[in-house]
Amino acid sequence: MTTIDDLPIRDDLRGRSPYGAPQLDVAVRLNTNENSYPVPDAVVDAIAKAVQAELRDLNRYPDRDAVALRTDLAAYLGHGLSAAHVWAANGSNEVQQQLLQAFAGPGRTALGFGPSYSMHPLLAAGTGSRWVGALRDPDFGLTPESAVAQLAEHDPDLVFLCSPNNPTGTALDPAVVDAVLAEARGMVVVDEAYAEFARPGTPSALALLPGHPRLVVTRTMSKAFGFAGGRLGYLAADPAVVDAVQLVRLPYHLSALTQAAARAALAHRAALLDTVDAIKQQRDRIVATLRGRGVRVADSDANFVLFEVGGDQQAAWRRLLEHGVLVRDVGLPGWLRVTAGTESETDAFLSAMDKAVMETEA
Repeated sequence: MTTIDDLPIRDDLRGRSPYGAPQLDVAVRLNTNENSYPVPDAVVDAIAKAVQAELRDLNRYPDRDAVALRTDLAAYLGHGLSAAHVWAANGSNEVQQQLLQAFAGPGRTALGFGPSYSMHPLLAAGTGSRWVGALRDPDFGLTPESAVAQLAEHDPDLVFLCSPNNPTGTALDPAVVDAVLAEARGMVVVDEAYAEFARPGTPSALALLPGHPRLVVTRTMSKAFGFAGGRLGYLAADPAVVDAVQLVRLPYHLSALTQAAARAALAHRAALLDTVDAIKQQRDRIVATLRGRGVRVADSDANFVLFEVGGDQQAAWRRLLEHGVLVRDVGLPGWLRVTAGTESETDAFLSAMDKAVMETEA
């Protein structure tokens, strides 16, 4: 049987594994940071009508530049942004891939501060970019001084900052973004996939866009909007950045159906974003309950919680799975990550944690 290694694959891709979380049939799935609430019926109807209206013209290519969608996204973001400042693609992963294609690639370097989003180094590899895995502090934080020192050492062409950070969940101190912008000679990409879940008073890097043409803020509709199956991510940046990514985007990369569905979802954003507060309540409940039990937990501004299990996290992951709850082993020794879902899902997770601890002590 032919394997990957039997093919003339690029040497730098040999031995790698594709990105992906386990897809298991369990009662409670809290491993991929999806929004646990289904799309409301009224929004389902609106999306269905919008998609239906596009079907007869599927023999035609969609709007290549998705201008109407970008206009709607800009209106949602505010901050004086227009369609010229916004670009959209099939999930924020494709947006970030396009940024790497345009500003990194062969002979250039991308850098991120780990532990962080595990897709970033894979995107770098796929675009032929050299990846530098810089480090966060032992408490998972990142200080301006530490960030600047590592940038000075590696001099990257593109820097990834995650705020809130995945898998730790904590938003960055704005001083870190300021320091990185002042030090970096290349592009600075702030991944704000979980921004809608941030605690009150947490600033967005969107406010820093004026006067910073090398700053890019990426967002997604997958989390807060509950639109993960719709695959829509976007960026906000100086219009010159939007012009640059169009040099590398595939023609007609966003289908007419995707554009129509996303616009309908944005038009009904009040109903979709209504679940954000409920999810934040469950997130805070998880944090408070686990800390009350003496468990070390990272501060979270996202829709998930990173918690310490001590010892072998893979064994702890299996024990929770045996009790019908699937969480995420992100490869961080001694830690696991759980998505904040519905109240009943939180009940199931906390119950499974109790049982797993009792089994360990026994």
